[in-house]
Amino acid sequence: MTPPTSTQTKKRPFGWKELLVSLFVIIAVWAGADLLGFGGSSKPVEVSEEANIQVFFTAPRYPDRPTDRHGGIDERLAAAIDSAQKSVDVAAFEFNLASVTDALVRAHQRGVRVRLVTDSDYADSLGPTSLLQAQIPVVFDSAEPFMHDKFVVIDGKQVWTGSWNLTTNGTYRNNNNIIVADSKLLAENYTAEFEEMFVQREFGVTSPDNTPHPQIEIAGVQVENIFEAEGNARTQIIQLIKGAKSSLDVMAFVFTDDDIASALVARHRAGVPVRIVVETRNLDADGSDVAAFQQAGIDVLPDGNSYMMHHKVIIIDQAVVITGSYNFSSNAANYNDENVLILHSAEIAGQYQEEFERVYAQAKAAQ
Repeated sequence: MTPPTSTQTKKRPFGWKELLVSLFVIIAVWAGADLLGFGGSSKPVEVSEEANIQVFFTAPRYPDRPTDRHGGIDERLAAAIDSAQKSVDVAAFEFNLASVTDALVRAHQRGVRVRLVTDSDYADSLGPTSLLQAQIPVVFDSAEPFMHDKFVVIDGKQVWTGSWNLTTNGTYRNNNNIIVADSKLLAENYTAEFEEMFVQREFGVTSPDNTPHPQIEIAGVQVENIFEAEGNARTQIIQLIKGAKSSLDVMAFVFTDDDIASALVARHRAGVPVRIVVETRNLDADGSDVAAFQQAGIDVLPDGNSYMMHHKVIIIDQAVVITGSYNFSSNAANYNDENVLILHSAEIAGQYQEEFERVYAQAKAAQ
């Protein structure tokens, strides 16, 4: 008999031992995914061919002077819009940045399709009024819940999102974070959400839960993408908090979600260090969980920014980041139109950790 070569192998029956090994592998893979916090969707992780995620943070100056308002993230976005070839879709809760407004008008004038969705509470702001004057279509959400999204999709392949409102305050006074991702798959998610609002006039709870690619791999980073109020962000956030082993660091503009608060308190009582910085003006907001955190002995501080700490971020075990437009509130979970990114990356978490330490140190210094 000819012995097996590199291209020839023996065939053997598939017995009970092989069956047990196969079952063990399947269970191990499933358990590993569950421990890592995946599983918010039954859909598989899809690999994006593009490979780029960038993280930016605003850098407020005190006091804020008009002469210092340059070099901000707005200029980067305006430059990206100036490079757009086909389309720019903007979903902005509030929009008054002249730099971005001018870039959108220039794009429209050179034949790029430009569209805006915004909340009717800010219908008179510079952004929507200027775009309408330039005959750029604008859709207003006039329902009581907010159209609270903050995202831009350029040419169907680049997404800008995070806590950043397209405002002067948001750019130069407030603490904010921005994710810029080159990914057609992620862009398809945000475009689908945009179309629901712009074309179908579906916002918040009326918006269908049909995100095309809820779990994506971009540049080796596992990314979960959730839209509310139709999604399951609260459930997934709580699952991730419950799995925390070494640290939980939170920056919250407002904190009124009792379920997420209870999960944080439980991990604190289990011995996981929890630190929370909350925007000062929202410490005593209706339904605030700050008192519950204090009673539990959690290290919770009012922020030290004399303007506004606008982050909505949870960093878990310095390995996972939750960010987006989503405040930790029942309104965000149940009513508003929101978007959330969950990034499984120690490198990205490290960047957010540095921002947390800056915000935390500033809060400490203000005590």
